[in-house]
Amino acid sequence: MPQHRTPYHRLFTTPGARAFTLGNLIARLPMGMFSVSAVIMIAGARGSYALAGAVTATGLAATAVVAPWTARLVDRYGQARIAVPATAIAVLGSLALLLCVRYGAPNWTLFAAYAATATTPNTGGMSRARWAHLLQGDPAALDTANSFEQAADELCFMLGPVLAAFLCGTFFPEAGTLVGGVLLMAGVLIFAAQRSTEPPAQPRTTSKSPALAPGMPALLLGFLATGAVFGSVEVATIAFADARGHRSAAGAVLALQAAGSCAAGLLYGALKPTGPSPGLSAPLEQGAPPSAPSWRRYPLCVAAMTALMTLPLLAATLTGSLLALAGTLLVAGMATAPTMITGMTLVQHRTPEGRLNEGMTLAVTGLLGGIACGSAIGGWVVEHVSTTAGYAVPVAAAATALAISTAGALRHAVRGGAETPEATDTTETTEVPEATETPEVPGATEVPETPGATLLVPRPRERSGTAPRTPTS
Repeated sequence: MPQHRTPYHRLFTTPGARAFTLGNLIARLPMGMFSVSAVIMIAGARGSYALAGAVTATGLAATAVVAPWTARLVDRYGQARIAVPATAIAVLGSLALLLCVRYGAPNWTLFAAYAATATTPNTGGMSRARWAHLLQGDPAALDTANSFEQAADELCFMLGPVLAAFLCGTFFPEAGTLVGGVLLMAGVLIFAAQRSTEPPAQPRTTSKSPALAPGMPALLLGFLATGAVFGSVEVATIAFADARGHRSAAGAVLALQAAGSCAAGLLYGALKPTGPSPGLSAPLEQGAPPSAPSWRRYPLCVAAMTALMTLPLLAATLTGSLLALAGTLLVAGMATAPTMITGMTLVQHRTPEGRLNEGMTLAVTGLLGGIACGSAIGGWVVEHVSTTAGYAVPVAAAATALAISTAGALRHAVRGGAETPEATDTTETTEVPEATETPEVPGATEVPETPGATLLVPRPRERSGTAPRTPTS
């Protein structure tokens, strides 16, 4: 076999991987553009940041409601059949918002138009689902794929707002929304065209909702708290930079945090922590319970994030320097990617078979909800206490995530990993009744009677929600 220089070289030798990754990256970039573009466009035309913030918050709330349903349809009918029309509806919503702002439509039309963008499919989740489908039985490669996907998320978060601000400032206020819509539609079309790598649809799945699967509520609450870290850091950094007369530099400072997370994610996937892979001591199987090391590693990653999030608070309190704050955010961001990678891997394991897109979309929805809550709480603290105190909010949110993840790890340890019926690999036996004597038939040759025997036939235990497994010859 050819030797690959890094795990990423090996990853992208998978047939079809480069093509669907290219399309997904094009489609994912606008995710960091739309909210910034909408704020600039609405605030510039209507002169109200409050209106702009309310419109984007409405879109976020609509996404939290609609996104899981869109993901469920993707799982049931396939990525190409659902993602393309869902994206078309979302792009039309963005264009409707642009026209309403441009031609002075009533304010309520802005809310309605932006709410229509909630049908945007979770392109990152669909990409992770493809990797999980292509790399079944190769846990090391799946670890690398999850690391790459998290780094891609951070890269798009870092470049999207910068590109949106550049387009809106250089050309016209609607340019960011317009270019974002074109990129989203083109990227999804390219991604959906790669049918050879698309996971098969699961039209008759009888599994329960991923939100109710054992272990998932704690994970989703952890993502909610982690999202609050991101939202509060963003608000606190903007306020801190503004208070020192450098508001325009806030974007660059936040980009450093994303850059640190991106670098850490790539390094995490290339080096791989020692010991069993998160939940992957055996080949990947959706719905299978993770191994104990997976639940131990996740709290450790969250603990590292909590510890590093104290650095911006110390820098803001002790130095008051924006430059020192930027350095600490770069370092603090390095714990974000490992936390997200490990958490998403656990979500993949806890999600019932046939509903992987829905499970990962629920995790992303939790993050978005946390970002909204963190932004609101961080904004209140910054306005009513101080800009420096704003950095206490992400520390508190990270500590909350640590408490949730630790409780989940302890629960897993107490139950010995047997949180679900699938975790117990028991064998049942079936007793065959003793043979009975057959009646005599006239003219027939007498056959010697054989004593009855009890035969123990192993019967593998069936998994809940799946068809019984038939033996193969």
